[in-house]
Amino acid sequence: QYTRGTVTAFAPFDARADAEALRKAMKGLGTDEETVLTILTTRNNAQRQEIASAFKTLFGRDLVDDLKSELTGKFETLMVSLMRPAYIFDAHALKHAIKGAGTNEKVLTEILASRTPAEVQNIKQVYQQEYEADLEDKITGETSGHFQRLLVVLLQANRDPDVGVDEALVEQDAQVLFRAGELKWGTDEEKFITILGTRSISHLRRVFDKYMTISGFQIEETIDRETSGDLEKLLLAVVKCIRSVPAYLAETLYYSMKGAGTDDDTLIRVMVSRSEVDLLDIRQEFRKNFAKSLYQMIQKDTSGDYRKALLLLCGGDDD
Repeated sequence: QYTRGTVTAFAPFDARADAEALRKAMKGLGTDEETVLTILTTRNNAQRQEIASAFKTLFGRDLVDDLKSELTGKFETLMVSLMRPAYIFDAHALKHAIKGAGTNEKVLTEILASRTPAEVQNIKQVYQQEYEADLEDKITGETSGHFQRLLVVLLQANRDPDVGVDEALVEQDAQVLFRAGELKWGTDEEKFITILGTRSISHLRRVFDKYMTISGFQIEETIDRETSGDLEKLLLAVVKCIRSVPAYLAETLYYSMKGAGTDDDTLIRVMVSRSEVDLLDIRQEFRKNFAKSLYQMIQKDTSGDYRKALLLLCGGDDD
């Protein structure tokens, strides 16, 4: 399958040799971090799983456990994230976002707004298999109000397929949104939830253009004015992802590093989950929208082995 990822299958690949090199790097006093990060960032996820299997066969040890005991901090988190099977990555992130006290709405928003219906179906299945729990039940137990309703709509993964655009319906939806927001005292959030959560991508892109013509505003401006809190963030994320998922994730990465302190969880999650999908497109959007490259921002904002590994995942500078 054609991807726009920065990480592809490594050739010539030898799982046994990699397993031996990793064992040697972590054995005895001190760890050779350079070897660990070079191997894990340059093999794709399927190859990393083969390495883990060879590691267990050769040494009777669990590679992830060894990484956890030999590495620390953000670097450890990044390496362990790279070892997580790709199909389980999003389910695991969601599980941790709704576990324990307090919910991480940011993670729910980012994943459910940016994944395709097929990906959402897959996440739900994996969640059920791995955690013996229903993802929708878990999410509705931890959220409320219109924010919860839009998440539930997205979890149904029933967006209309992209099969041509009906201009009459475009006009109708744009008018409905205009009346539900700008023209109304208070906002009819339900209309926004239904239309943004169920119509096809190409249809909605036309609706946004038409909305601009009718109201004189971008739909984002209306959402910004008419809603607030978690619902506002989720509606904006859905709109941005309909316009362009790579642009939305580029912005997510930018804000994870902008200003004081870095949101390392977000930085790691996006870099790892998109490294084999569309990180090249994300880099392009980043360069276009923020007047600097993703590579430069990571370089400036991180340090040590953590920085080295992220830069290898980034796969190059765009300046």
